[in-house]
Amino acid sequence: MTKMMTVTFNGETQTLKCRLTVRDMLERMGLAGKRVAVERNGRVVPRAEHGDILLFDGDRLEVIAAVGGG
Repeated sequence: MTKMMTVTFNGETQTLKCRLTVRDMLERMGLAGKRVAVERNGRVVPRAEHGDILLFDGDRLEVIAAVGGG
């Protein structure tokens, strides 16, 4: 039996049926492959670690997408 967990993504609660990595969550939210900065529980997650960092119940993610232009 899988325990449901919740994470907060940019202020909105998301219910997850399984444990995800930061990269998985970005894919779920349609941000895969985009230039983003990710903060998990107040700490920056380097892009190289997105596939390694597992999310836990109660985690808070803040994601900022880079916008180009001039």
